[in-house]
Amino acid sequence: MTSQAAAQHPLDEVRGLVFFGFPLHPPNRPGTKRADHLSRVTVPMLFLQGTRDTLADLKLLRPICTKLGPRATLHVIETADHSFHVLKKSGTSDAEVLQKLAETVVSWSNTIC
Repeated sequence: MTSQAAAQHPLDEVRGLVFFGFPLHPPNRPGTKRADHLSRVTVPMLFLQGTRDTLADLKLLRPICTKLGPRATLHVIETADHSFHVLKKSGTSDAEVLQKLAETVVSWSNTIC
């Protein structure tokens, strides 16, 4: 994972990391060990996470992002799973979610460059 490499030493010309569904823990087995290295990453990080992602319990990820301070930005997609599929009742299509994710990444990238 790129974040582990970035935690070991700065990566040339890398200005930030974007996580499309950070795999915080195995499916339905909450834990935070996989995030231990993030405190050593020196570049800004954008976490794109769905509320139904079984690989990242938001109750665990939110405090991690808070602890990382201004280097971490958490963008939550309601009813999205790890693949960013959303429930039909959300009224949003998967294509619209992907478009919004792309817009979010572009907007965030503009703030770090």
